[in-house]
Amino acid sequence: MTATARPGLFAFLSQNSRWLAAGGLLTLLSSFGQTFFISIFAAQIQADFGLSHGSWGAIYSVGTTASAVVMIWAGGLTDQWRARSLGVVVLAMLAASCLAMAVNPYAAFLPAVIFALRLTGQGMTSHIAIVAMSRWFVATRGKALAVATLGFSLGEAVLPLAFVSLLTIFHWRSLWVAAAIVALIGIPILMALLRTERTPQSMAKENQSTGMAGAHWTRRKTLSHPLFWFMVPALLGPSAFNTAFFFHQVYFAEIKGMSHLALVSLFPIYTVMGIAAMVASGVALDRFGTARLMPLYQLPLIFAFLMFAASGSVWHLAIGFVFLALTTGANSTLPNAFWAEFYGTRHIGSIKAMAAAVMVFGSAIGPGLTGVLIDLGVDLNTQYVGVAAYFLFASFMMWIGIRRARSSLAAFA
Repeated sequence: MTATARPGLFAFLSQNSRWLAAGGLLTLLSSFGQTFFISIFAAQIQADFGLSHGSWGAIYSVGTTASAVVMIWAGGLTDQWRARSLGVVVLAMLAASCLAMAVNPYAAFLPAVIFALRLTGQGMTSHIAIVAMSRWFVATRGKALAVATLGFSLGEAVLPLAFVSLLTIFHWRSLWVAAAIVALIGIPILMALLRTERTPQSMAKENQSTGMAGAHWTRRKTLSHPLFWFMVPALLGPSAFNTAFFFHQVYFAEIKGMSHLALVSLFPIYTVMGIAAMVASGVALDRFGTARLMPLYQLPLIFAFLMFAASGSVWHLAIGFVFLALTTGANSTLPNAFWAEFYGTRHIGSIKAMAAAVMVFGSAIGPGLTGVLIDLGVDLNTQYVGVAAYFLFASFMMWIGIRRARSSLAAFA
């Protein structure tokens, strides 16, 4: 359902609850392919398969990179398939991927298992939700993205604490079986929520918004436009280094002299602040647009990683999580709306798939790079100072690219 006006929040939620709930369900279930969930089992996987930090990071990077390549093609399916149909298929594949992790006996098969989890979980499950929200909502796109992506925050808040606690009772492979069952349970729920969902082909012409120069941009035209390439460092950064942070959470807890459970007990702070930032960014997005907000939203990451590097107490880490959450929350709404605002919605699935592939590739680089550096003796504290400098560079590149392009957008607003 596409909104052409800006209803009040409660009216908006009431009128669109079915579609928003479907988006939230998909983003929640994507958790099983997200780094913050997979990394919960890092110590057990490394111990069972005899892997160092570098070798485990390399395996993760290979599988994730392969999923990024496939996402370029698979993500475009959202322009051709109903979210209801494609979502069911992807959730079934996600459940199968979780079972594969549970039963896999060989380290040689780990790249394939990681590939399947990353493609179906982090890649396609979340991609279907984001594309659907971007396409179905125009004037209230920010609110829709903020509400639907609450599933990410719920997963980050509940699953690490729950599964780390369950690891003290159950074998880690049994917990992957449980994840598969949850993914399967999501299938009939999604079908019920989207029983009236519409295909892209059947959407009315007025439900498709244009981008720069009043055009419906194709993926090929988007890749030939300088703005896309100015955005690449910002696309890579959070995926690479937020992923690396959560990927090495067990090792990070060790070097900070705390238990893993103590570290994940801080995740709810991160989640609450992330939700607040997500909602605030969604409201700000509908009011100010992405052109004004995008160059600013990664600046908190500079302070987050500097705090992680210098932290000597739980309270310092908590402050770092607050800053990390400010960008993570905004990252759920602003970049997703950016593609629709600047390039239009007719081909948003294919365009967003390319952006998603870049982000997935970033999530492959981060764990591999940091893992190798750890093996070479460069500790995470030192690495995180460099990460802070990277986000300063990425924010500057966004500012340049959007400043050059926004006149073309404003002329046809």
